[in-house]
Amino acid sequence: MKEVTVQELKDMLDRNDEFQLIDVREPFEYEVSNLNGVNIPLAGIVIEADKIDRDKPVIIQCRSGKRSAQAVMLLEQQGFDNLANLKGGILAWKEEIDPELDVY
Repeated sequence: MKEVTVQELKDMLDRNDEFQLIDVREPFEYEVSNLNGVNIPLAGIVIEADKIDRDKPVIIQCRSGKRSAQAVMLLEQQGFDNLANLKGGILAWKEEIDPELDVY
């Protein structure tokens, strides 16, 4: 499974690279803090797969990287080949990029 670090994600954001960010946490988690990705909870990721781009890079994120890794595996079974897991999730983002970010 391809992974990107939070620093790589920040660099992509800073360069305005074209990609899609999908946050697979629950809506209440997304409300606490998010990185402006599309919120599709893990439980609905296959049902809502039509919301996910197939023609540009897609980074999947969650709180720690575990649920997003599951989402990548589920979507790869649906034929996606453009996915990367955000290593460490939003906890790593707080740790390395934005210490002011609220996380639970």
